[in-house]
Amino acid sequence: MRIDILTLFPEYFDPLSKTGITGRAHDRGLWQLKTWNLRDYVHDVHRTVDDRPYGGGPGMVMLAQPLADALDAARADRCDSVPVVLLAPSGKRFNQACAQSLSESPGAIIICGRYEGIDQRFIDRHVDDCWSVGDFVVSGGEPALMPMLDAAVRLLPGAMQQESHDQDSFQNSLSGLLDSPHFTRPEVWQGQGIPEVLKSGHHDKIARWRREQSLALTLAKRPDLIDKARAAGWLSEKDEAFLASQARA
Repeated sequence: MRIDILTLFPEYFDPLSKTGITGRAHDRGLWQLKTWNLRDYVHDVHRTVDDRPYGGGPGMVMLAQPLADALDAARADRCDSVPVVLLAPSGKRFNQACAQSLSESPGAIIICGRYEGIDQRFIDRHVDDCWSVGDFVVSGGEPALMPMLDAAVRLLPGAMQQESHDQDSFQNSLSGLLDSPHFTRPEVWQGQGIPEVLKSGHHDKIARWRREQSLALTLAKRPDLIDKARAAGWLSEKDEAFLASQARA
C-alpha cells in the first residue's frame, strides 16, 4: 500500500512513518508514504496557494492549479491508477470497513484541504471520493487523516499480531462491538482485584464473560452498534438472552 498526500504541512505525517506500529510497518516496507508540498507547485515570491472567494465571505479558498500540478506529479511518480480522495465534511464517514478496504488496496492519493475549502472546479475534475472523520471541525485534512491511516496500516499483514486486531472494537462479527475490559498484573491494585473468571483457566467461560462484557458495554455506550450487529445476524441466541436480561435489570 502506498499513500501519497497533497498537503501544505508534509511534516505533519512524520510520526506515522517513524513511530509505533505504523513506523515499524513502514521500516519493514509494508507500506509507503510520500508527501507533496503544494507550495512547491507555485512560482510567485510569496508561494501563494489560496485567494479570496468569489462572491465574498470569510476565509480563503485553495487555488486549483497548484493542486492540479501536485496531483500530476504524484500520478507520474506512482505509475499506477489509484483513487484521488479529498478529506471534507461532505465525505462519507470513514469507518473500520473503509480502513480494511484501504489496507487491501494499492493505496490512494489523498488531498488535505485547508482554509475555507478548495476550488470546486478542481474537485469536479479530479476527485474520485471524499472521506470525513466525523461531525466536528478540525484545522484541516491533516489531523483528520492521521487516524484513518493508522487504522489502515495496522491491518496490513505483518504490521501486528493477527489476534490483536481480530479482537478490536468494530473489526468483525466476533467483536463488531466495543471491546471488553482488560486486566494485567498485579492481581490486586489499590485494593481492587480482577474478575475471578479471568483466573479460572476455563477458556470457554472466559470467552463468554468477555462477550457479555462487550455486549453490556456496547448496550450502555453505543446501542446503535447493537442494532447493527442484530441486523447483520452477528448476535447469537445466547447474546440475545443476555441483552434481554440486561434490559430487565
